[in-house]
Formats: sequence, structure tokens, C-alpha cells
Amino acid sequence: MEYLNEKEFLIAFGKNLRKARKSKGFTQSQLANDIGIEISQISRIERGIINTSVGNVNAISRALRVDIQELFNLIKN
Repeated sequence: MEYLNEKEFLIAFGKNLRKARKSKGFTQSQLANDIGIEISQISRIERGIINTSVGNVNAISRALRVDIQELFNLIKN
């Protein structure tokens, strides 16, 4: 298993989040409203700019109805 540095990890996680969100038909605004955070925070997470909390990741996986493991299935690009 190859480990990613922090920046690579955040970018890969953000890409997975964006893919999952779009596949479930959510806009960034809808997801943000559903979990009670600012839309700009969803945008920053998806772009790999911020490192969100595990609590937010759990809320995101519940709102999107995806297995939390899917969000962490990261491939180095």
C-alpha cells in the first residue's frame, strides 16, 4: 500500500467526495444544508484546501447514503 502525503490525500478525498455527491444528485448547497455547514466549506473540502473533521465526514456519508469507506477509497493520481 502506498501512502499519500497530506496534500495528495486531501485532493484525492475531495475528488471522491465530489464524485459521490454528484452521483447522488446533490449540489454543494444541498449537501451543506443537509449537514449544517457553509457551502464554501464543501467547496474547500472538494478542492482539497481544508482538512475537515471526521464528524463532518460521517455526516456527509449519512447525507449522501454512501458507505464512509467509499469516501476513503483513494487512488494516487
